[in-house]
Amino acid sequence: QVQVVESGGGLVQPGGSLRLSCEASGSIDSIYDMGWSRQAPGKLRVLVATISSGGYANYHDSVRGRFTISIDNAKSTVYLQMNSLKPEDTAVYYCYVRSRSRGMPLTSWGQGTQVTVSS
Repeated sequence: QVQVVESGGGLVQPGGSLRLSCEASGSIDSIYDMGWSRQAPGKLRVLVATISSGGYANYHDSVRGRFTISIDNAKSTVYLQMNSLKPEDTAVYYCYVRSRSRGMPLTSWGQGTQVTVSS
């Protein structure tokens, strides 16, 4: 069993910044990668950014150059630094972790945190 908890969401004005955090806990043997997706009302969920335990990151085109993902393997924690935020970034942001748990591969998702970009 792996628990995933996001934090750091909130209301910010266009052009502002937020940093999201996501901590995984429980029976984690090792982590393959962690990442973030987002979903706005009436739209499909989109993968925003991923990072492997080795630190290799990938970004969706819509956030590349504005968002930075990082990982702290010792703490099983991933961060998403979001700069130059736009109204279209408004969504619920979900964190995932792909791990080995009790010797088995497991993908776990958090409950999500709301990010609202508005003036």
